[in-house]
Amino acid sequence: MKKFSLLLTGLLTLFTVGTASTTTAHAASSAVNDYISSQNIKPAKVTSSIWGGFPKHAYRHGVGKPEGVVIHETANPSSTIYNEIAYMKAHYNNAFVHSFVDASHIINIANTNYLAWGVGFPGNSRFVQFEQVEVHSKSAFAHEVSNAAWYTAYLLHQYGLKPNDAAYDGKGTVWSHGSVAKHLGGSDHTDPVGYYSTTGKRYFGQGYTMAAFYQLVHAYYYSDFSGSASKPSSSASAKPLDKVTYTKTTATAKLSSQFGTYRLYNHVKNAYTNMSTYSWSSVQATPGKTIYINNKGVKDKAGTTWYRFTFSNDANAKQYWAYSGALDLN
Repeated sequence: MKKFSLLLTGLLTLFTVGTASTTTAHAASSAVNDYISSQNIKPAKVTSSIWGGFPKHAYRHGVGKPEGVVIHETANPSSTIYNEIAYMKAHYNNAFVHSFVDASHIINIANTNYLAWGVGFPGNSRFVQFEQVEVHSKSAFAHEVSNAAWYTAYLLHQYGLKPNDAAYDGKGTVWSHGSVAKHLGGSDHTDPVGYYSTTGKRYFGQGYTMAAFYQLVHAYYYSDFSGSASKPSSSASAKPLDKVTYTKTTATAKLSSQFGTYRLYNHVKNAYTNMSTYSWSSVQATPGKTIYINNKGVKDKAGTTWYRFTFSNDANAKQYWAYSGALDLN
């Protein structure tokens, strides 16, 4: 088992579309993320298995709730998720986390409304924390990464937080244990960076990175957790409706390699009642498929960008809306 000694006390790419310009986050292609999309991998449901033996301490004074999520990895190649949970219950005085993730499970064992101690001071009083168990196949690693990214997005939604990668400046909502150690102290651990890198190279020929993981978190966060039965929000919700500023735009673009992690709508999500969603297979979508943009919508509050487009130049072609992350724009 992973031995803890962490006590409680202790790229932006500019582009122009027609006459309108904007910015969007763009990350290098990830073989793991591409595989998750191409295989249409769906995240597991969250299993609640709260153990009453964990201590209950409040998050830091003046905040009172989580300010982000820390992603861990157990550093034990031979254990199972149930072995890890049993070990943590027996040694929680040394350290514990809120949840465990593997290829098939997301198991919540400690109430996330109270802090855990897995990264030392001061991170313990600020973050929800979960462990990933080491897995040993291409499919298992892709499923585990999908589960971990979706669960991170789920927790951000649960506590009213937006995705923000903390790796660069130590200010954000999505943290590796390594980023906590680097920017906040309290630990010298670097997980899950090494596990991601070696396992990605072993099964995909390319090291997986926290930047690629964050890209997947971002995609799940803004796709309303497509494929999961556990959804904090619904695309068909009538209230409250999001206000959107529209701009008529003419441009040609292509579907991105990550389009499958988003949804296809008949309007900007949550801008109208009784909305419809469509499967990408119904439009024979593939990465790099050409689309024809005719409108852009920016949500006034969230600031997220959406595009309306068709799959042909035919004047009567059916129109669809998708989040900007589903598209590659020139």
